[in-house]
Amino acid sequence: MLKRTSIEFVNKNLEENPNWKILDVGCGYRPNKNATVIADVQDFSNHYKDKNFVKINDKKLPFKDKEFDFVISSHVIEHVSDFEFFIKELERISSKGYIELPSRFGDNLVFENVNDHIWWFTYDDIKNSLIVSKKNQNLEPFLTVSSAKLLEKIFRESLVIELFWEDKINYVIDNAIRNNDFTRISFLTILRKYISKKLRTILRKKRTS
Repeated sequence: MLKRTSIEFVNKNLEENPNWKILDVGCGYRPNKNATVIADVQDFSNHYKDKNFVKINDKKLPFKDKEFDFVISSHVIEHVSDFEFFIKELERISSKGYIELPSRFGDNLVFENVNDHIWWFTYDDIKNSLIVSKKNQNLEPFLTVSSAKLLEKIFRESLVIELFWEDKINYVIDNAIRNNDFTRISFLTILRKYISKKLRTILRKKRTS
């Protein structure tokens, strides 16, 4: 089962279950505050000396079957070359969890995502399924990660996909999308059109005033 949620709802649920063993996999420098175990492919052991940090060295996650009550994977799957195996690993080590992914639009906006992200995602609200395809860069990126985070505070629903799963993470691979099917849109082109329209509006107001 896979459905939309929000990190606020998830955190509230986790706080109401203080006895749960919670994993944040791919924690980076901002692990979930409710995680009891954090893990990453990078060695953050010196950074997290006061936390239960586990270094991931292999494709198979270093945890037992159903070891966790809840697993968090925030902005991780888009980086993983064998995302299908990774999803199976999430299902193996827990029975439920939270997945956060960039929307296709949000993914295209950020400079760092161009070389770091492999996969593109959208969510099918009818079939309750994640739609996965190879990433396409249709926009010239113009934001840094930090500036995108600022935008998320206002436009989060447009930039991020937030999903709760239980028992199984439903997904479909869409191989129909190809980079050659699209013409990349330049941000400067959009900006020029915006400025041109603004100028025309100003001139029109002056003529009628």
